[in-house]
Amino acid sequence: MYPKTHKSHRVGWLRAAVLGANDGIVSTASLILGVAAAGSSQQAILVAGVAALVAGAMSMAAGEYVSVSSQADTETADLKLEAMELAEQPAQERTELAAIYTKRGIEPVLAMEVARQLMAHDALAAHARDELGISSTVSARPIQAAFSSALAFTLGAAWPLLLVMMFSSQLMLAMAAGSLVGLALLGALAAKAGGAPMLRAAMRVSCWGAGAMALTALIGSLFGVVT
Repeated sequence: MYPKTHKSHRVGWLRAAVLGANDGIVSTASLILGVAAAGSSQQAILVAGVAALVAGAMSMAAGEYVSVSSQADTETADLKLEAMELAEQPAQERTELAAIYTKRGIEPVLAMEVARQLMAHDALAAHARDELGISSTVSARPIQAAFSSALAFTLGAAWPLLLVMMFSSQLMLAMAAGSLVGLALLGALAAKAGGAPMLRAAMRVSCWGAGAMALTALIGSLFGVVT
């Protein structure tokens, strides 16, 4: 037998972590390139980058927490409604659950028996999973998502800041090349963790990052005021 290594249990934290790290690299590197293209000093560039890291990490954490909390609230409301329906009309709910299994290819008699046994074991869990699509694997976790996003953004944004400190000359070239390498590695690692094709993910995130950095560099060069 082949060992089973499904990846779906990672979807919650993996999504938040990848989004945070990707945003950390792209937004910070793009800001640095825009400020550098305007002719700013290395100190000013570094200050702008640190400010972007702090503001971005807090924004990611707050945004992710609010978003996932809204999802969690909706799930909780649906579960309360389902629990009330199970208490008031269990026979109708059993028929409804059996109909779901019938649509999936199970014979009606067997589907009714499956529904009966599952509801005898844990009626709410059965309806949450098969009727509402809510399970412990994919349920919303606001605090976990917020922490993952903030930490990932900080780690991602730290890479462009490190490049600023390492390269005093040819900063824009080093920033663009180094950030693209970081994005490609991030995309590949995220794809590997999720069991997806690594090359496609690396190319996808690198292309979007290159576009963002090119645009901000162009804006910086057009509106630069530092001499």
